[in-house]
Amino acid sequence: MSKKILTGKVVSDKMQKTVVVQVERVKEHPKYKRRYKIHKKYKAHDEKGEFHIGDTVVIEETNPISKDKKWRVINKVK
Repeated sequence: MSKKILTGKVVSDKMQKTVVVQVERVKEHPKYKRRYKIHKKYKAHDEKGEFHIGDTVVIEETNPISKDKKWRVINKVK
C-alpha cells in the first residue's frame, strides 16, 4: 500500500516541530452535480521549523508521530 501525498497551505506554525496544513478538495453533489470546496486541516511534522504561514507544501502519510500527527512535510511548492 502506497503512502498518501497531499498538497496544501500552511495555516499555523506556532507549535514546535509541527505545522498545520489546510488541504482543499473539490467535491460534487451526488444528486445536483454542483461542485463545492471542502477544507480539512492536518498536523504535519516539520523537524527543522523551516515552513511558515502561507507556504504551499507537500505532505506525506507516515506512521503516527504523536496523538494527532500522522503526516510529514516533504517539500515546499513554489
